[in-house]
Amino acid sequence: MNENSQKLVLVTGATGIQGGAVADEALKQGFKVRILVRNKAKAKAQELIKKGAKVVIGDFDDPVSLDNAMQDVDAVFSVPISGVDTVRNDRERKQSLALIHSAVKNSVEQFVHTSVAATSRYKEFPKWGTGYWFEKYWTDKWDIEEAVRSAGFAEWTILKPAAMMENFTEKVESMYPRFKQGEIRTAVLADTRIDHIAMTDVAKFVVAAFADPKMFNHQSIELAAESLSYSEIAATISAVTGKTLKVVTLSPDEALAEGMHIYSVRGDEWNNTVGYNVNIDLLKSYDIKLTSFKEFAEKNKKQFKIG
Repeated sequence: MNENSQKLVLVTGATGIQGGAVADEALKQGFKVRILVRNKAKAKAQELIKKGAKVVIGDFDDPVSLDNAMQDVDAVFSVPISGVDTVRNDRERKQSLALIHSAVKNSVEQFVHTSVAATSRYKEFPKWGTGYWFEKYWTDKWDIEEAVRSAGFAEWTILKPAAMMENFTEKVESMYPRFKQGEIRTAVLADTRIDHIAMTDVAKFVVAAFADPKMFNHQSIELAAESLSYSEIAATISAVTGKTLKVVTLSPDEALAEGMHIYSVRGDEWNNTVGYNVNIDLLKSYDIKLTSFKEFAEKNKKQFKIG
């Protein structure tokens, strides 16, 4: 008998990119999967239900629904709802802490949480404390990580991915508004390399932790598969799709003048001056094959909307 089939995992954010990938991978590997959603009619929820996931309706702002979702659960996958708006109103931190509290209250043994690479270094960022960066984004991420570590779970793991390769597919309209016209317009310098990882790889690490909690226990693991410049990314997408994608490098002032959100511009400057700096070689010890950007592009070439 597959030992995984004896374990019930609760996946939050299942209709999103990360949670959806985790639920898919957990189902493939034989786990019993319960997905927490607000609306089970969503296409992704229905897709997962057809694959065998059980659904529970709930909301992070409703403690009773969280407690209901936790019944008989062996492990929880936690992915915060992030973004400028959620951090401004403290939503990400409050909802994550509510999920942690419910899991502890209901004696869940294992908690696997995704954060973001570089959180442990935030105080070392140039200009930290001046308000130049969106500082609450980083301090909230770190506070949530610390809450996971100190909650008292028998087993916990924090996975910290760098930039998502899916930014060029699922999130491309918000990330790169001129992508459809064949342009990546960015304040990232031409020689800046950014660490990237596919969400399917993050999911592999999450499910590996479910399968072997002791191996991953008390670990905070930064995740990236490849460090790439925008010119390399554009060249790969162009080669795979047969359509021209070019990179237009802007100064921060030019980017702001074009209407780019100030936090996006600051994010580009952060990539230029700080960066995720994931030690990719360290990940080889986990024996989990990571997806190169070329492999990602070839697999998802129909999702690149150019022209």
